[in-house]
Amino acid sequence: MTDDRVYPASKPPGVVGGGGATTNPTFPATKAQLYSANRPPYRPPAGRSRRTHSRGCCCRCCCWTIFVIILLILIAAAVSAVVYLIYRPKQPSFTVSSLKISTLNFTSATHLTTSIQLSVIAINPNKNVGFNYDVTDITVYKTSAGDDDVVLGKGTIGSFVHGKKNTTLLRSSIVSPPEDLDEISAGKLKGDLKAKKGVAIKIVLNTKVKVKMGSVKSPKSGFRVTCEGIKAAAPTGKKAAMATTSAAKCKVDLRFKIWKITF
Repeated sequence: MTDDRVYPASKPPGVVGGGGATTNPTFPATKAQLYSANRPPYRPPAGRSRRTHSRGCCCRCCCWTIFVIILLILIAAAVSAVVYLIYRPKQPSFTVSSLKISTLNFTSATHLTTSIQLSVIAINPNKNVGFNYDVTDITVYKTSAGDDDVVLGKGTIGSFVHGKKNTTLLRSSIVSPPEDLDEISAGKLKGDLKAKKGVAIKIVLNTKVKVKMGSVKSPKSGFRVTCEGIKAAAPTGKKAAMATTSAAKCKVDLRFKIWKITF
């Protein structure tokens, strides 16, 4: 049986280094090859390198700034610690010397009339530390367990310098509170004043103070003295009543700073 199929002759191989002859691919191009041929070449954005460089500069600046701040804080802390160790500052102490009540009664349902003479002794135990006090605000309260404190009167003490190893007697006149009492507080206070056992008194002094240690001065810091354990009764007739202060104890709350470092 004779095979009548005709086979085409194979094409001659391309001439290496020849002029115009080219070799066609044996198989058609794949999709990936067509996509790669038609895709434009990647070009990075023109400003990317600049942004990267500027970002690196910002990071370095931030790191140096943080380093300098931490270094300054450490230096300030070290200097403050040295000053503290040299001078060994101690808090001043306060005691209530006397509290004399001339007037403490109601002239209306809720208006309290007050006239109190207060004497406080301030002691500075330091040999090389002084205190400069601003004007001191004084508030006298009536206290009782389970109830809110009731303001009996307010007063002030003028600014003063508390020298080294110094004891100072401070006096103030306490007058009526600026606002009337609420009805509930007024009613309870009236009952307490009529009782013979008297009322518990609390005295609070608030001011600002500068601490001086040698040539070093601290910024002004808050200063509070709270004195409790005082018993007083309303005066009878024209005779003033003296409060019992033998059991009074005063707590000093002083937080002073040297170059923003708090002790």
